Amino acid sequence: MAVKLIMLVAFFSVMVGVGLYCRRHATDVNGFVLGGRNVGPWLTAFAYGTTYFSAVIFVGYAGQFGWKFGISATWIGIGNAVLGSLLAWVVLGRRTRLMTHHFNSATMPEFFGARYDSKALKVTASFIVFLFLIPYTASLYNGLSRLFGMAFNIDYTVCIVIMAVLTGVYVIAGGYMATAINDFIQGIIMIAGIISVIAAVLKTNGGFISSLDALSRVTDENVSSSPGIFASFFGPDPLSLLGVIILTSLGTWGLPQMVQKFYAIKSESAISKGAIISTIFATIIAGGCYFIGGFGRLFTTPDIVKANGMDSIIPSMLANYSPALIGLIVILVLSASMSTLSSLVMASSSTLTLDFIKTVAVKDMKEKNQLLCIRILIVVFISISVVIAIIQYKTNVTFIAQLMGISWGALAGSFLAPFLFSLYWKRTTKAAVFTSFGFGSALMVMNMLFRSSFPKLLSSPINCGAFAMLAGFVIVPLVSLLTKAPDKNLVDEAFACYDTRVVVTAKHSLSEN
Repeated sequence: MAVKLIMLVAFFSVMVGVGLYCRRHATDVNGFVLGGRNVGPWLTAFAYGTTYFSAVIFVGYAGQFGWKFGISATWIGIGNAVLGSLLAWVVLGRRTRLMTHHFNSATMPEFFGARYDSKALKVTASFIVFLFLIPYTASLYNGLSRLFGMAFNIDYTVCIVIMAVLTGVYVIAGGYMATAINDFIQGIIMIAGIISVIAAVLKTNGGFISSLDALSRVTDENVSSSPGIFASFFGPDPLSLLGVIILTSLGTWGLPQMVQKFYAIKSESAISKGAIISTIFATIIAGGCYFIGGFGRLFTTPDIVKANGMDSIIPSMLANYSPALIGLIVILVLSASMSTLSSLVMASSSTLTLDFIKTVAVKDMKEKNQLLCIRILIVVFISISVVIAIIQYKTNVTFIAQLMGISWGALAGSFLAPFLFSLYWKRTTKAAVFTSFGFGSALMVMNMLFRSSFPKLLSSPINCGAFAMLAGFVIVPLVSLLTKAPDKNLVDEAFACYDTRVVVTAKHSLSEN
C-alpha cells in the first residue's frame, strides 16, 4: 500500500505543479483555450492520443470487446491507429488549422457559425456539445473506480472527487498548455504501463503462443459453436467488430475535444511529425489495450462476468500482480482518464462561454470576463459529471461502453460529415449541416430511450453510433444538392485561406526551373 500511495502522490504533485507553472500561458482566451496556437508536434500528438484513450478504452471497451471478439479485438486498436489517428491527421490537420485560424475560431461551434455566417448553427452546435459530453465524462469516473477499488479498497465517491478536484486545479490554473504538457507526461506513463501489462498478462499463461493456444480451447455456446473462435483472425462476429472499429476510429473526426487539437498546432512540420507520433502512440496504447482484453476469458468465467458486469474483466485480470505493477496500472488509467477529462471540460466550458453565453446572453462580454466564465464553467461541468457518475454507479443504469457509445455516436453523428464537407466542399449548405445535427442527436436519444424498438443490429449504441456517422455522408451531400447554394462571396472568403502563397524550401517542393 505504501508503494502505491507514494506513486500516486508523486503523480498528483507533478500534475498540479505543471498547472501552476503554466499560469503565464493562460492570461487571455486564446492562450487559455488554444495555448496561443503555438503548440509543437510532440505535445499536440500526445494530447490527441491521451484524449483519445481513457479508462473507457482500458477498462470498458478492452474488457467488453475482448470478451466478445477474443484476440480479433486487436483490429479495433489497429483501426484506431490507422483511421482514427493517421488518416485524421492527414485529412483534417492542415485544413482545420488553416480555416479555424482564418475565422479566428477557438471551438467547433464557433467554426460552424463563422463558416456559414449563422448564429443559430453556432448555438445549436454548442448545445449538442455540452449535452453529450456529460455522459462520456461520467463514464471516465466509472472506469477509474473499478481499478481504485481493486488497488486501494476505498469508496467510489472518494475516487472520483479526488480525480475531479485535481484535474480541475491544473486545468483552471494553466489552461490548454497545462493540459498539453500533462498529456505528454501522462502519455509516457501510459506507454510504460501498457507494455508492462502486456508482458505480465502473457507471462501468466506461459507466453504469447501458450496464451493463444489456451484461448483457442475456450468455448462459449452462447457466442459460437466453432472451435477456437476466440483465437481466430476475425472472431465470432465480424460485422459487429466492424461497427466498433468505425465508431471508435472515424468517430474521432467529429469529436470537438479531438478536432480542437488541430486548432492549436504550430506549423506544417508539426503536422507531419504529429501524424507519425500520434499513430505510433495509438498503435501501442489502443492495440495493447484490445490485445490484452482478448485474453480476458483466461482470467475469469462467464458466471463471474454475469454477476459483476463486463467492466470487471480487466480489473480481475490484474488483481494478483505485484504492488508496484498495480500502482503503475492505476496511474496508467488515471493518466488516461485525467487527460481525457481535462480535454472534455475545456471543450465544453469554452464552447458554452464563447458560443452560447457570449452569443446569446452577454454579447459585449470583455475578455477578462470570458476567461473567468470559462473557469467557472469548468467547475460546474466537473461537478455535474461527478453527480451523474455517482447516480449512474449506484443505480446501475448502464455500463461504460454504452455511455461512451451514446456520447460518441451523438457527437460524431452530428458533426463528422458536416465538419469534413465544410473543409473540402464549397457546395455544402447550412440546411445540410442542420439536418445532420438533428439526425445524429435525435437518433442516439431515441436509441437511449427506445432501444428495444430498434432493429437488432442497431439496438447497440455502438452500432447505432456508427450508423449515424455513416448516414451523415449521405445526408450532407444530398441535402446540400437539394437546397439553395450558399452565398458565393461567403464561400470564396472562407476558402481563400487555402490559396495564401507561402515560401518553402527546395526539399519540400521542386522548383519549376
